[in-house]
Amino acid sequence: MADEERARTLAELGEFAVIDRLVVGRRHPATVLVGPGDDAAVLTAADGRTVVSTDMLVEGRHFRLDWSTPHDVGRKAIAQNAADVEAMGATATAFVVAFGAPGTTPADDVARLSDGMWDEAARFGATIVGGDLVAAPQWVVSVTALGDLAGLPPVTVAGARPGDVVAVVGDLGRSAAGYWLWRNEIRGHDELRERHLVPSVPYGQGRAAAEAGATAMTDVSDGLLADLGHVADASHVGIDLSRALLGADHDAVVAAAAATGGDPWALVLGGGEDHALVATFPAEIPDGWRRIGVVVDGPSRVLVDGAVPAGDTGWQSY
Repeated sequence: MADEERARTLAELGEFAVIDRLVVGRRHPATVLVGPGDDAAVLTAADGRTVVSTDMLVEGRHFRLDWSTPHDVGRKAIAQNAADVEAMGATATAFVVAFGAPGTTPADDVARLSDGMWDEAARFGATIVGGDLVAAPQWVVSVTALGDLAGLPPVTVAGARPGDVVAVVGDLGRSAAGYWLWRNEIRGHDELRERHLVPSVPYGQGRAAAEAGATAMTDVSDGLLADLGHVADASHVGIDLSRALLGADHDAVVAAAAATGGDPWALVLGGGEDHALVATFPAEIPDGWRRIGVVVDGPSRVLVDGAVPAGDTGWQSY
C-alpha cells in the first residue's frame, strides 16, 4: 500500500477498497474452494461435520486501543475463537470476520488488525475466508470459527464422571494479572502484561485430549471456577480442585498480585481470558497436561480443597 493510501481513512477509501487490501495476496489451504471476494465462501468438510463457534470483541469492553495495538486485537480475536473449537476436541480451519469501526479510522490500523488475525490463524494452519465491514461508533470485531473433528466424537461439557481426573494444559491467572498491571499503570512484569493483550492458546491439545479419551472439556475464558462450573452443572457432578496442584500458577502471579494489591488465588481461580484448556479424563492424561483435581459425586458444584471457595468465580458479561 502506498504511503498516501496508508494515511487515508475507511470513509475515504470505501468498503471494497479496504476489503481488497485486506485479502490481496493471502494464501488458503486446499480445503478452501472459494475464498474471499464472492458472496460466500465454499469449504470442504471431509469429516461430514463442522464445529462452529462465534464470539465478539467490543472496544472498551474486551480491549483498549491505548493498551493493545491493532495487531494484538487481531491475534486475540482469532485466538479466543480458536480456543472454543479446541475445547470441542477439534481444530479450527477457517474464520469469518465482521468488523465495525468509525469512518475516521485510519485504514492502516485495519490492515494491522487483519495482519494480526492472519498471523494467529497461520499458527495452526487456518485461514480467513470472508466477512463484512461496516460503520460503527467504536471498534467491534465479530468472529465465527469453523473447525474439523477429524473423525473423533466432540468433547462436550456434559460427560464428566465421578473418579475422573481434572487436568489443564496452558497457564492460569496470567491474563488477569496482566489486566491489573495495566489498570494500575504498573510497569515491569512484561510477560504478564502481554498475556492480557494476546492469550497463549495450547493449539493442538484439544485434539490430543479427545484422542486420549477426555470425557468433558472447556477452555478457561471466564475463569477456572466459572468454566468448570458449567462442566459440573452439565455433567451433574462435583469437582474438587487442589491448591497444591495449582501452586505453579499461584507462584507465577504472586508478585504481580502483591504489586497491585490483589489476591493471587483470585487471579488463578477467577481470572479469565487465558484460554487454557481444562478437561476430565478417566485414566491417563496426555503429555503436557497437569492434574489439578478430581471429579466427585454431586451435587453440582466446584470445590477447592473440599470447600466452597469464597469470592468471585469469574467474568460476567452483564
